[in-house]
Amino acid sequence: MKNKRRTFLQNAGLLAAGSLILPQWACKSGAKEAATSAASEAASTVAAAVQPSLDQFGIQLYTLRDVIPQDPLGTLKKLAGYGFKQIESYDGKQGMFWDMPHTEFKKNLDGLGLNMVSAHCNINENFEQKAAQAAEIGMKYLICPYIGPQTSVENWKKVTDKFNECGAICKKNGIRFAYHNHAYSFKAFSGMIPHDFIMDNTDPDLVDHEMDIYWVVTGGADPIEYLTKYKNRFKLCHVKDRMKDATDDVREATCTLGTGKIDFPKILNVAKENGMEYFIMEQERYDNTTPMDCAKDGADYLKKLVFA
Repeated sequence: MKNKRRTFLQNAGLLAAGSLILPQWACKSGAKEAATSAASEAASTVAAAVQPSLDQFGIQLYTLRDVIPQDPLGTLKKLAGYGFKQIESYDGKQGMFWDMPHTEFKKNLDGLGLNMVSAHCNINENFEQKAAQAAEIGMKYLICPYIGPQTSVENWKKVTDKFNECGAICKKNGIRFAYHNHAYSFKAFSGMIPHDFIMDNTDPDLVDHEMDIYWVVTGGADPIEYLTKYKNRFKLCHVKDRMKDATDDVREATCTLGTGKIDFPKILNVAKENGMEYFIMEQERYDNTTPMDCAKDGADYLKKLVFA
């Protein structure tokens, strides 16, 4: 499974609201002024105590990589039944649209009540065509899923230049471009932190970012620090949990959402306050479970999520 992931990433790489809901209050007998004052005070107290939750969330279809190729529409129907409203596809052997014309895929999604907001794709092949197709069916983002560690600062600069170019292509087509991080970019290299270099050298007008929270934590960094330091730069995130007993040196340690060590209520609250718009679950490992069960468990967790 690890090799499958590496192969996909190498192929796809480039260079190697919820609202606050208040209860209804009813005033009984008594003076109008007193009742109004009491209701106002009570509502304020409740408003301070009630916390928002997600009303829409998505799933990266790579979570279902061992299932979806055999029956894309059947798999998507089940995901809709679990409560997902959004999907993020990936550019595998069957393409972003699973061997269907992009407009046909869109119609099938509409019939299921699903919205394809984004896709991970190979930005080195037919990128302008992909951007045009994505725009035609109302997608919001094309995303570079992986670039790999670079051997020099100069090579990192080539990466950011490429990202800005891709961002310009997407902007021309009326959509957005984003980069999805992995752990390696948070490791010090040549006197810098590569991810900071990426953030500082990509044009905010052209390039957004998808924070994979799992990989930030696995890379030894603090998601909240990055969300606040680069406010409004992270527009999508992967909500992916890390096993509680995994030591820091273990890379492949994803687990069923809500059973791991990552404090999602706290992190996602900060994310929403700092410009995050799309919350997309992903899972890469399955221990004593199945991909579809992981998806259902993840949806159940996100439905009940209340921010800290």
